[in-house]
Amino acid sequence: SEPGIESFSLQVETRQGVVQLSGFVDSQAQIDQALAVTRGVTGVTEVENGVTLKGTPSTMGTKIDDATVTGLVKTALLADPEINSLDISVVTFKGEVQLTGFVNSQGQIDQAIQIARATEGASSVKNELSIKQ
Repeated sequence: SEPGIESFSLQVETRQGVVQLSGFVDSQAQIDQALAVTRGVTGVTEVENGVTLKGTPSTMGTKIDDATVTGLVKTALLADPEINSLDISVVTFKGEVQLTGFVNSQGQIDQAIQIARATEGASSVKNELSIKQ
């Protein structure tokens, strides 16, 4: 409900009071605003910032390619029986894939990163995954 934040490209994952923010925004001010609002929510005990600045604007072709990469990563994660892919959020911007969420083990984190890196169109992978506690 915070004015202006609804337009940010953010993913929010929460587990036992710990909130992970990830995604891509245009300015540091947007990151600061999102962090401040999140910290002000009742029940939030910790905020993990995985938000990245976009840099130069993307083109329509890049946006389509990013959506395709995100879809390919999600599909590959769903196909892996060792990973509970519903616990993982995937966002892509200019080929950089961000993985966020809470998983059961370091092995699942390593496998998710490996899958994302092997995906056609993924130029890099930013790991923001945490182990459930």
